[in-house]
Amino acid sequence: MAAGFFAVFDDIAALLDDAAMMSKVAAKKTAGVLGDDLAVGAEKASGFASSRELPVLWAITKGSFRNKLIILPVAFVLSAFASWAIVPILMLGGLYLAFEGAEKIFEFFAGHRVEDEVLEQHSEEEILAIEKEKVKSAILTDFILSIEIIIIALGSVVDKSLPIQIIVVTFIAFLATIGVYGFVALLVRMDDAGFKLIEIADGQENLLKKLGTVLVVALPKVIKLLTVVGTLAMLLVAGGIYVHNIHQLHEALHFMPSLLAEVMVGLVLGMIILLFEKLFMKIKNSFVQ
Repeated sequence: MAAGFFAVFDDIAALLDDAAMMSKVAAKKTAGVLGDDLAVGAEKASGFASSRELPVLWAITKGSFRNKLIILPVAFVLSAFASWAIVPILMLGGLYLAFEGAEKIFEFFAGHRVEDEVLEQHSEEEILAIEKEKVKSAILTDFILSIEIIIIALGSVVDKSLPIQIIVVTFIAFLATIGVYGFVALLVRMDDAGFKLIEIADGQENLLKKLGTVLVVALPKVIKLLTVVGTLAMLLVAGGIYVHNIHQLHEALHFMPSLLAEVMVGLVLGMIILLFEKLFMKIKNSFVQ
């Protein structure tokens, strides 16, 4: 009886040991997408009023956890019974990411600044409504990036037993949410930390005041940088999905650096979808009028 009891513990220990080793492998394989997820997540979670930053970030984080709870069981079922459906799902998600990236580039060159309009032209109720839409958009983008992270992690342990697959992929999935939005939470409060250091300095020109000033001044620049990086990351992930899964496209662009090829493909796809979206809205508005 006792021997059987300890044998069970040995099996559990061996299972966890294998899961820990495979988690390291999966983390390495998903590192690139996790980096993109971080850039996109930071860009999506920025641009809100200071008093609303943490509540909004918490709403996006909860949405991200819900995304994982939806995707994980579906991914395990698809992997077991309909693995052929995984790539088409990824490609549909890639189209959305490409569209989002292209739309941001279009808005930049068109001089369209939603945040400025919100602050200057809308009431508090309208601002909250727009904020809600931005949160929905952030959660949807997180959903698509989560699919890719989970599929890549699953691919790294596809030859392992189901318990190891579940442990490893679930660990990577939730690590992505905690890591990404934990970092973003620290980032958006960087200026508050800076003001606190300046307050502690109490008017003295010392290291604390200089460091606090750097943090306060740096935050807007970091946010702008993350906006650029996040946009490129969306195009990179979208293009990478198509380059890696369409052999002819991969062969046609093999002469280019892979990052450049993936961003270019993502941008072209996004611009095509954006063009159709603009035409559709124009036709729709003409009928409404």
